[in-house]
Amino acid sequence: MIPLAERLRPSTLEEFQGQSKLLGEATPLTKAFGSGRLHSMIFWGPPGTGKTTLARLLAKSTDAKFINMSAVMSGIKDIRSAIEQAEENRSHGRETVVFIDEVHRFSKSQQDAFLPHIEDGLFYFIGATTENPAFEINNALMSRVSVYQLEPLEREPVLRLLKRALSIDSYKHITADEDALAYLAELADGDGRKALNLLELALQDESAMSLNIEMLKKLTKTENYRRFDKNGDSFYDQLSALHKSVRGSSPDGGLYWFARLVDGGCDLSVIARRLTRIASEDIGNADPRALAIALDGWDAWKRLGSPEGELAVAQALIYLACAPKSNAVYSALKSATDDVKTGGSELVPLHLRNPSSSLGVEMGFGVAYRYDHDEPANIALGQSYFPDSHKRELYYNPTDNGLEKQIKARLDSIRQAIADASGYDK
Repeated sequence: MIPLAERLRPSTLEEFQGQSKLLGEATPLTKAFGSGRLHSMIFWGPPGTGKTTLARLLAKSTDAKFINMSAVMSGIKDIRSAIEQAEENRSHGRETVVFIDEVHRFSKSQQDAFLPHIEDGLFYFIGATTENPAFEINNALMSRVSVYQLEPLEREPVLRLLKRALSIDSYKHITADEDALAYLAELADGDGRKALNLLELALQDESAMSLNIEMLKKLTKTENYRRFDKNGDSFYDQLSALHKSVRGSSPDGGLYWFARLVDGGCDLSVIARRLTRIASEDIGNADPRALAIALDGWDAWKRLGSPEGELAVAQALIYLACAPKSNAVYSALKSATDDVKTGGSELVPLHLRNPSSSLGVEMGFGVAYRYDHDEPANIALGQSYFPDSHKRELYYNPTDNGLEKQIKARLDSIRQAIADASGYDK
């Protein structure tokens, strides 16, 4: 039997649910539907948001032949067959749309096979992907297509989809509580196909006459329907949101995304690793304890495992979010790294070399070095720690936040004393 989601696939744009931003007034896609003039494109978005349906409707709007392929199942032979069909269609004056589902699964060579035919207008190429095309689609193909991002369906479009399903002959006799439909829409988590699959599963008993929330909760009590892909964009977006929340001193936002990641099955070591990075990148010496606390939380989780160890990681997250912030360490290392990459392989000056051999001693290694602990205030004022040909740099510029304010005061004093002794500005 044909699945409910396929039976309800929209045949007109008016039946299509969601994506109001993409299909708003005067948008490129709306213009394509209105003018009948297509262009090659990639639809990027989560499952069940209408990528395949939009491709079909676009082909229908121009009376183009629709060739449907899946990158999971197809190879070069199938691509050649599609090209031959498109050439045959063109000989009869008909345009072709070649649709590739999961296009990110194609190899670079398979993607490249489409390039000359997109270029000469043999067909319109439409790809669908759940992955960020900037990372998964090669540059040559990306330069020839427009990318449209589809968003998860909001609650109202999913509800309209469910109500439309209940209006077909198979389900006309079913009465459905509003709270049951709302519960299904929540479980669908923005995926229209999932909503219809859940409805079909709930009503597989042909004797059923009603749909209520109690029966739905029994049906779905052991399932996790929230959208999460450990290797996909959703995962990295959530990890990014956690990082930005902690950087922005929002323990509440950080905890929300932490809970989302844990709920989706994220490996806690990934989160702990990110928190350790935050401790140096976004806090640094404004609160040096942050690094130790991040590592302690990570170590506690490794010792206790989940779910007990999750509390220790959450504790570290909260501390980091509430700590004073500084990216001075991050900026200092980046500046030094950039400097090294743009400079040559400058020699270590003689006074900084290690006189570990008789030859080194003969060559003057370390002879002019001044031992800081033998100097006033334990600082050898005027001694250079850069290559002889390298100008003196100030990579580390501490802020006035947290402990770094005290570090800044001391470092400014040291730098001024060095400048006075050396005869140049600090």
